[in-house]
Order: sequence, then structure tokens, then C-alpha cells
Amino acid sequence: MSPAVIPPLAPDAPVILEMSHISKGFGAVTALVDVSIKLRQGEVLALVGDNGAGKSTLIKILSGYHQPDTGTIVSKGKQVHFNSPRDARAIGIETVYQDLALIGDLSIYHNMFMGREYHKRVLGLKLLDNKKMRDLAEVHLKTLGISIPSVNSTVDLLSGGQRQCVAVARSIYASPTILILDEPLAALGVRESAHVLGLIQSLRQQRNVSIILIVHNYNQIFEVCDRINFLHSGEIVLDAATSETSEEELIRIVKSGLGRNAVAAESAETEPGQA
Repeated sequence: MSPAVIPPLAPDAPVILEMSHISKGFGAVTALVDVSIKLRQGEVLALVGDNGAGKSTLIKILSGYHQPDTGTIVSKGKQVHFNSPRDARAIGIETVYQDLALIGDLSIYHNMFMGREYHKRVLGLKLLDNKKMRDLAEVHLKTLGISIPSVNSTVDLLSGGQRQCVAVARSIYASPTILILDEPLAALGVRESAHVLGLIQSLRQQRNVSIILIVHNYNQIFEVCDRINFLHSGEIVLDAATSETSEEELIRIVKSGLGRNAVAAESAETEPGQA
């Protein structure tokens, strides 16, 4: 069966996040140089670049783990300051890191509600409401189209792709406006990657959450993303809609090692349709 064709993002979709002139250094090492990005409502934005390009630093600033040396962050038209991850989550930013932060010997539903468990009172005692969490987890995973044996299963019995989907589902349950996925396809096989890509496509189709997707496989970018930001040596050297560029163009930029000014100049010299 062919995948569903997802309509393009509306051209008038509002910008819900803007990072302007962000820089960050660690001692003598400069991680980010005057980085500016925009994210629109319902958009899936690919953040790509080689190891050491600054991707992790950028998302940790957006997640509240680091504070920028310079620059501003504006969310829904208001400037915000993140002193901790709690500040970022308070305005609806959720991040799923590569380690997933799942506990293998706990059930899926306990992992789903870890840190925000439901409780009930029994004879004056405060106890976990396991039935409520189990029922809510089943409905939530089914709504997202995530197939697992049982929410009673422990996480260590799941495949890598299933674990990634559970981690994403946990973040989605918090009703974020922005979801950051840090290399969600790393170390996954073809079938497992397909499960995760399918979940991202489903979220993209609903357009009720904006996603920043860090990924290395350029082919996968064109499957699920609306736009690409290419980060090179701490700078955004390419900002383009996936419909207006190609995997070959990304590879050319990587191999050329071009900086931002060089990429802009070369793009200006190349007319559409020319080599």
C-alpha cells in the first residue's frame, strides 16, 4: 500500500518559535555562531549536519539545558528565557533524546506516566492508580497507531523501534506544541525505522504539533520533513523547503564544506533547472 500523500504545510502557517542570532561557546570552543531558525505551526523541520556541527548544543539551548551567550528565543510572539528544562516544558517544548529515558524493567504504562503518575486514595493511603494509567496508555497508543503486545509488557521486551515510539508517545501525552526528536532512527533497522517514520508522518498529517527532527539519513528527511536547516561548523548554511532542494544538493554541500556565505553565493549564481 502506498503511503498517504500529506498536503504541504499552509504557506500562512504562523511562526510559533524563532531563535535569533544564537551563539554559544565552551571555553575556547565555539559551538554556535549567529544561528537563527524559525519553526511554523505543524511543521516538521529537519536539523542536519555532521558530528560536531552544533546540533546537540542548539537543541539543549532550546530544551533549557544550556543558556545562549547571545541571541533571543521568541515563542508565540513573546520572548522567553529558559533557565532549566522545566522552563522549556512549561511553554510546551518536549525533547526525546537518544537514550529515551525509559526504564527497561518497568511496564510500558508505568514508563508512559513516569514522573506524572496518577494516584488514588484507599483507606486514606495514597496509592498508584495502575488501572487508570493502564487504560489511558492503551487508548493513547492506539490513537497514535502504535502497535505493541500489551501495555503490561516491560520495555526491555520491546524492539528498538517500539521503544522509540513509546518514548515519543510519552512526550506527546504532555500535549507539547513543539517536539524535538534527537536521532530517533539511530541504530534502527529498516522495519523499525519504518514504524518511527510512520508515527512522525501521522503527527505531521494532523499538524497539531511542530517537530524538530535531528537525522543523518538524508533520504528519510524527504519522506517526513517540510523543511531543512543544514548546520555546518556552528552556522546554518542552508534553509530550504524539501520541495525546493534534493538529497543530491545536501550531499554536495556536505562534500564541499561550504560556509554560509559561499552557499548563498553559489545558490544565487545557479538558476532553477541548471546544473
